[in-house]
Amino acid sequence: MKNRCFSILMTLIITLAFVPNTFAQDALQGSLPEGAIARLGGGKGTIYQIQFSPNNTLFAVATSAGIWLYDAETYQEVTLLKGHTGAVRSVVFSPDGRTLASGSSDETIRLWDAGNGRYLRTLTGHTSVVRSVVFSPDGRTLASGSSDGTIRLWDAGNGRHLRTLTGHTDGVRSVVFSPDGDILAGGDVAGTIRLWDARTGRHIRTLTGHTDWVLSVVFSPDGQTLASGSQDKTVRLWDVRSGRHIRTLTEHTDSVESVSFSSDGRTLASGSWRKIYLWDARTGTHLRTLTGHRSWIASVVFSVDGGTLASGSVDGTIRLWNANTGQLYDTLTGYTNAVRSVSFSPDSRILASGNEDGTIRLWDAGNGTHLRTLSGHTDVIRSVVFSPDGRTLASGSWDDRIRLWDARTGRHLRTLSGHTGSVNSVSFSPDGRTIASASWQEIRLWDAGNGRHLRTLTGHTDWVNSVVFSPDGRTLASGSSDETIRLWDAGNGRHLRTLTGHTDSVRSVSFSSSGDAIASGSWDETILFWDVHTGQRLLTLTDIADIHSVAFSPDGKTLASVGQPPTRLWDVISGTHYETLSGHANAVTDVAFSPDGRILATGSFDGTVLLWALAPTPVESKQIAADVNGDGIVNIVDLTLVASNFGKTGQNAADVNGDGIVNIVDLTLVAGAFGTTAGAPSMWHLHQETAPTRDQVQQWLRDARQMNLTDSTFQRGILILEQLLASLTPKETALLPNYPNPFNPETWIPYQLASSADVSISIYAADGRLVRTLDLGHQSVGVYESRSRAAYWDGLNALGEPVASGVYFYTLTAGDFTATRKMLIRK
Repeated sequence: MKNRCFSILMTLIITLAFVPNTFAQDALQGSLPEGAIARLGGGKGTIYQIQFSPNNTLFAVATSAGIWLYDAETYQEVTLLKGHTGAVRSVVFSPDGRTLASGSSDETIRLWDAGNGRYLRTLTGHTSVVRSVVFSPDGRTLASGSSDGTIRLWDAGNGRHLRTLTGHTDGVRSVVFSPDGDILAGGDVAGTIRLWDARTGRHIRTLTGHTDWVLSVVFSPDGQTLASGSQDKTVRLWDVRSGRHIRTLTEHTDSVESVSFSSDGRTLASGSWRKIYLWDARTGTHLRTLTGHRSWIASVVFSVDGGTLASGSVDGTIRLWNANTGQLYDTLTGYTNAVRSVSFSPDSRILASGNEDGTIRLWDAGNGTHLRTLSGHTDVIRSVVFSPDGRTLASGSWDDRIRLWDARTGRHLRTLSGHTGSVNSVSFSPDGRTIASASWQEIRLWDAGNGRHLRTLTGHTDWVNSVVFSPDGRTLASGSSDETIRLWDAGNGRHLRTLTGHTDSVRSVSFSSSGDAIASGSWDETILFWDVHTGQRLLTLTDIADIHSVAFSPDGKTLASVGQPPTRLWDVISGTHYETLSGHANAVTDVAFSPDGRILATGSFDGTVLLWALAPTPVESKQIAADVNGDGIVNIVDLTLVASNFGKTGQNAADVNGDGIVNIVDLTLVAGAFGTTAGAPSMWHLHQETAPTRDQVQQWLRDARQMNLTDSTFQRGILILEQLLASLTPKETALLPNYPNPFNPETWIPYQLASSADVSISIYAADGRLVRTLDLGHQSVGVYESRSRAAYWDGLNALGEPVASGVYFYTLTAGDFTATRKMLIRK
């Protein structure tokens, strides 16, 4: 290292040059985005990469909050460079130390004056996260590798794009120039390393052998050896000239995230889960292991003089080591890890956040004060949730465990063990007696009082990412990476139905407050709404990025969705995106409404939680008028009451617009006000006794469209009628379970028709003998589930005689369609 006096002088000079950005960490807390009322845990961000300056006076840390610069001798913060709108994933100094380049999740590269921190320019062209940036040895060229599978070369002086190297079959995670600048190496998600002629862009050769993602590549100082670290838990050494595999270092027990050569080329460092391994670079001999980090080590790098090794971890620390002895010089703290889950207490006073460092933090939701930290898990917290009475907090972790805590004191109560994979989601039943937990291909139910395992629900074929109870506690919904949602009977664990329609992993499911609808968010960039009772898809919302989490507001009127920033708020009935909340510097992982509906909390990979104030929804006079029966909610009942009063004149509650006559305008205004008065919207589940027929709704739509009215509520009413028609139009013909079953002496047999057909139902005894045929005649497309529309059997045979107790079968014939189900008569 340079002598200490020189270092202190340099620190003073640099600090003065960076005055506008000094104390930037405080600015993180002070500068709130519009609409936000508090930022919780606003530390220095998640660490991704560390790099030393060529003269060893500084080191830069790429984080989700920006780029932190430190004095390399005193380890004091110098400044924070901000400007990227996403996490900074990579940072590098130019060979002369004058320029700093950074690559970000916002798909851009930024160049900075390393002397004063001044922003110089932005390089654009990549279409995904920029994972790696590196200068050529002569400083004239900048190379960038991206998750879009390309490497781009740029003129480092003016930012002009020179060429794009294609050939990687998947995302590029790391790029590096050889010391002579002739070769460029790129490691990718396909497990390959490609070598390129850096001057012409010609592909030289591909190195294969890794069986998983290549996360880091680095040349030895003499340029003869290339080292690669992989998710397959190995480090491989390669002969650069021939491409020959020299040896494999296999001491690691988990993914190798970063590799680095010392300046003399004698030592190789590799970082993985909690450990840094030092190797003799010539023989591959394991020299020593450095321990102390409590989580993944994202970056290891030697100082230019080779005396110091810096390591940055997602446990929120940077450690500085003597590279020769392994002695720990110092630990820099304050880097906040990703927030993976947020949850409010039932009284809305406390917010819990589950973090990537394995801790849970409790906050005062009113003033943002940190109350306490709960420690005990050994890996990432994926889910936190309060019990309905607010006394217990449950947490699920990558360590395969569920922990229960006293929410008031933070005391650990018990640990639930049994899952053999990450616990991705936990949920309390509304009565607080049962806990559901989701993991690899299974959901487990536990007694919340004593921790006893009750049962295991199986059927999903991939990770189960989200599990939640319905408001009445009778149904459990689960979303999985197998692209499906499954509904279960929460009482006995019986599988009820599977909802299909997503084309990628389902990350989150949420029940509406009425329990009639489910929203599901997926990495296919869509949100789907489903009718819980029929399994029909009601509405599709198209987002612009992968969805990580969705949540209904307590009043059921709003849905919040999060993924890549920003957060979006949607009108549940119309499906309209009406507000955007921007402020996180990285992807948003989870979202939760406070039970009182006043605050929205969002947790992010940037290591912070933002609290947003929610304005109450105004209730307009025409919305109140649309509540025809005065029960505090506008729903299908009000719609039916208007329809039944069509043509009537004079004073009438069904005359919503007060023009003296009940007509299609009133009906459409009611539809447009669905769910907007006190209470939650219940249009999703059609109560069959009062539901209109498909033909009726078709006629209503025809009449409404002919009115050509531009009123926003009227236009929304047309949209609701279209959704109502869709819910009355089955995608396939089906025979449904009869009710009641068992029965005595009568039963109803429901069905649905995707196309008009002549319909009959034949009833058979257990021995196959025909008992009775119900000829229902020609039926239109629609749902025939209510007692007024379903087929009715009075329990009599063809001779009018009561049939005996026992098992019977009923067969639906509708055109070319036939289906059979079983029923039971018990007398």
